[in-house]
Amino acid sequence: MPTGAGDDAGDPDAGEGAPGGPARPRRPRRVLTASTTREEKARAVRGLGALGGLAGFLVALMLLPTACTAGVGARDAADWFQTEPDGLTTTGVPQRSRVLSEDGRTIATFFYQNRVNVPLEKIAPILQKAVLAIEDSRFYEHGAIDVQGTLRALASNLSHGQVTQGGSGITQQYVKNLLLTQADSDKERKAAKEITAARKIRELRYAVAVEKRFTKDEILRRYLNIAYYGDGAYGIEAASRHYFSKHASELNLAEAALLAGVIRYPYAYDPTQHPDAARQRRDVVLDRMAELGWLDPAKAEKTKKHPIKLDVQDVRSGCVSSEAPFFCDYVQREILTNPVFGETAKERERLLKRGGLTIRTTMDRQAQKAAQRAVDKHVPPKNSAHKAAAEAMVEPGTGEIKAMVVDRELGPDEERGKTWINFAADASHGSSIGMQAGSTFKAFTLAAALDEGMPFGTRLMAPREFTPVGFRNCDGERVGDPNASLGNAADGEGGKKFSIVTGTHHSVNTFFLALEKEVGLCDTVKMAERLGMKQANGKPLEQYPAFTLGFNAVSPLRLAAAYAALGARGEYCEPIAVKEITDASGEKLKVPPRDCEQVMDKGVADAVNHVLSGVLTKGTARGMGLGRDAAGKTGTVDNFSAAWFAGYTPDLASAVWVGDPRGGYKHPMTSLCMNGRCYGAVYGATIPAPIWQQSMRGALKGTDATSFRRPPSFYFSKGSGEERVRIPDVRGMELRDAIDKLRDAGFRTNVGGRVESRKYDEGTVASMSPGPGSAEPGDTITLRVSKGPGRGDDGDGDGGGRQPPVPPITPQPTNTPTLPPRPGDPAPQEPA
Repeated sequence: MPTGAGDDAGDPDAGEGAPGGPARPRRPRRVLTASTTREEKARAVRGLGALGGLAGFLVALMLLPTACTAGVGARDAADWFQTEPDGLTTTGVPQRSRVLSEDGRTIATFFYQNRVNVPLEKIAPILQKAVLAIEDSRFYEHGAIDVQGTLRALASNLSHGQVTQGGSGITQQYVKNLLLTQADSDKERKAAKEITAARKIRELRYAVAVEKRFTKDEILRRYLNIAYYGDGAYGIEAASRHYFSKHASELNLAEAALLAGVIRYPYAYDPTQHPDAARQRRDVVLDRMAELGWLDPAKAEKTKKHPIKLDVQDVRSGCVSSEAPFFCDYVQREILTNPVFGETAKERERLLKRGGLTIRTTMDRQAQKAAQRAVDKHVPPKNSAHKAAAEAMVEPGTGEIKAMVVDRELGPDEERGKTWINFAADASHGSSIGMQAGSTFKAFTLAAALDEGMPFGTRLMAPREFTPVGFRNCDGERVGDPNASLGNAADGEGGKKFSIVTGTHHSVNTFFLALEKEVGLCDTVKMAERLGMKQANGKPLEQYPAFTLGFNAVSPLRLAAAYAALGARGEYCEPIAVKEITDASGEKLKVPPRDCEQVMDKGVADAVNHVLSGVLTKGTARGMGLGRDAAGKTGTVDNFSAAWFAGYTPDLASAVWVGDPRGGYKHPMTSLCMNGRCYGAVYGATIPAPIWQQSMRGALKGTDATSFRRPPSFYFSKGSGEERVRIPDVRGMELRDAIDKLRDAGFRTNVGGRVESRKYDEGTVASMSPGPGSAEPGDTITLRVSKGPGRGDDGDGDGGGRQPPVPPITPQPTNTPTLPPRPGDPAPQEPA
């Protein structure tokens, strides 16, 4: 089809697929104008007498605007009809919006009408000819109103007893569809469809204006893109993809004729519902094309013998059919609730469902799939215990949400294995009121203590029972109940002193209550708030002594983002799901900006990471490591009503919740059996930690590992904080065996200078410092090897009292003698 504004020429002999399209005269003539004579109009009316009252009404309606030219005010009436009406807009035609993963894969589609606009050159010429043949064969010859075509169509339709040809021209049909699709309310939609003279006059005025504003080719393109083709397909591209799983540019003759025929009555000629009627209608189109000389009659007859062949491809609107339904739901709610995308809810919904947006998100498909597999494996969607699981993954340093899953399908809660509630997100983005976080909140008390300069070796008494008194909230008010007694029912044990390190590893409730009291409740709360924590309902965190035990109801997403800040060395980033949005014309729209802030000193974060790393190696989640630097914290809520695990590496953070949507206190996870597997009581390490481990390994597969930084030396000023253990006596052992034994006991080793000894054979360990006794794991033991007896040596190797002591030996560098490191050996330290 030509695209020039004034190019109306055509090839009268053009056949199927000819580039020139249907025959078109060089100079189009507008049939009704202000200069049309009264005799011409009367003659046209008399020619319709035999067609009955309906024909008379329609023609009178068509003639009404120019008939007003007779008598007083004729010129004003004509000018009124020819003047472009107020409020005419050709924008706002609904197009579908796509949601893409980070790598550009479509994960969901939203639309009010399933439509994809395409230029005319991407619509098969044979389809253009088929539509023109059956709807408006003189489209390139007449103006906005075609009296001749309307009279012919009326006569043909009445004589056949059915609609064989369209009465309104393509421009009029385009206007009618445009007004209908732009209607936002039931009242507007009713007005766009009502059968009245006023509506028809309005459409005719719009048609005249459209013909003035656009070329014929542009009007045809717009019409093909706006028309409804049945079964939820709007526009020729969506229809082609839906019915034949191909682009509109790839349609053949039979397919083009079928779609052209559907336009007149899409519900009656829908080939998926009424294949026989659709085939008959297709054949009518083929006959009309042959009648006009646009198609060889033999070709038409041959094509009519072919049955209808469909390859239906359904495109469902919304998140229900998405491969990532709950992440998709989060993105949808972000657009529908964030003022960045419109001042009102109505504007935001219109943008999403009509705007033809391309929404590129932060979702990592590898991470999303890994998380979904993990939660579905450990807590199947239709499990016999009715439990549920949710997980959110956030990238440290960016706040980008990489995955968000629930072990359910998105759908009515009444159906088993489905829910509308996104348990991974806050109420504003998923309807969830959140879940109590349990001991995962101890990380905030730990961070507050380290932020205030407490070394790892700081030790506090952890009583078996703790009375919560002596606490003040951030308003300075006393909070706590002197009649209450908090214990260690879920995690750890009390009755002795713990260091910051061991208290965390064992997750001792009463130790953290004592630490929170030492640090201050308000400081602990403020640390959590700096790390982005708030209740899932959007309200600030509640402040009571049990804060550190995690009584606040939060979402996995918020918790994952807080732990991500630890992995980013103290830089907190508000979670984001949308990276970029472009509209139908390719213009970029404003999106929520990345919002990151350094909320704690990097050294403090390094210290937190150091302590929480031990949870995976020697604490409540030992054995749940990833084979790379990782840290985390278990969480078990009172009465086993829920369980959590939140953990992270420098590259990815994740939080997992497992509980019962019907209410955790009514349905606790004690004596839990699920799909034939029994767990007894469920702790954070029982189900959440394995989900975390599996999903994180899958998400990080193929990526280079990043290491945590060593904490500032100040934190070791009171030792490593580890529990003191017995130092094994390795004197008399071969050096390699001695080193192995000490390392197995958790100690570092350093080899000093050789010493004379008659007690210990040459080549064996003659001296160790400190000697046998107790020390903290990780302390360095310096070993000296015997070089045999010396003059006057009594053989004790320790410089006994009967002989002059051996002169002091200057320690040698730690790499002398050189010993091959073993896998998993800690990094060497300077000699003690």
